[in-house]
Amino acid sequence: MNSNAGSTVFTHETVPTQYIDVKGTKFAYRSFGKQGGIPIIFLQHFTGTMDNWDPAVTNGLAKNHHVILFNNKGVSTSSGKTPDSVSEMAKDAVDFIKALGYSKVDLLGFSLGGFIAQDIAANNPTLVRKIVLAGTGPIGSEGITKLESVITEGYKDGPENVLINLFFTKSEESINAGKAFMKRLQLRTSDRDIPSSNETIGAQAKAIITLGYQKDDGHQQLLAIKQPVLIVNGTSDLIVPSINSYVLSQHITDSQLIIWSNSGHGGLFQYHEDFVSEVEVFLAK
Repeated sequence: MNSNAGSTVFTHETVPTQYIDVKGTKFAYRSFGKQGGIPIIFLQHFTGTMDNWDPAVTNGLAKNHHVILFNNKGVSTSSGKTPDSVSEMAKDAVDFIKALGYSKVDLLGFSLGGFIAQDIAANNPTLVRKIVLAGTGPIGSEGITKLESVITEGYKDGPENVLINLFFTKSEESINAGKAFMKRLQLRTSDRDIPSSNETIGAQAKAIITLGYQKDDGHQQLLAIKQPVLIVNGTSDLIVPSINSYVLSQHITDSQLIIWSNSGHGGLFQYHEDFVSEVEVFLAK
């Protein structure tokens, strides 16, 4: 669990990948930043690995917090079979957190990771202190059943542009922010994750689409989340339409909502300095 070896201070770019056995599954994780206190567990998006986190965000938060990135069951360098339901992914994440020895954590969930974070928080009230939800929504989120067609459209001009197409808007400013984000994703040059397998991507897609078709009458899961929640998104989220962030804020008792103009699903990366600043304030309250 230690992020520092001797006097070495690790960053997103240099922290070694560690492994822990959890009920027979080998989970890959990276632990760095300020030691002590409550760690921030990062929960990743559809298809993403630890290397899809923006170093501007992870290093920014690691200045004052213990940051833990990990690949959930079956994702990239973690073993096992990726489940095809959000609730099972949440259980796996809880098993991982407890195996590390933590009884209290903060969660930062992006997109699919945000769905998982909500499930964890609702079902493990004593484990979770605070939650940051980015580019995500509730059970039955509007628009997420169209995931496959949205992703296909994102690939229209090649795989090298898919994240820019899906995470950013068509304005020059947002596209430039997307290009800068893509460069930052390459700053870690060694010990990088392998891409998620087609099997994992298929299971994750099924989990997301299934969640979109599910009903939660009266938003019972959101009402069960009593922890403070910071919700962020851009105005033009193609994957989890931005209206879903507003629905979260309507039904989570202790929540605040930030929407950045001229941005999309990856608003937290386009406005990474503001995002880190807002999260710092939120976690310090």
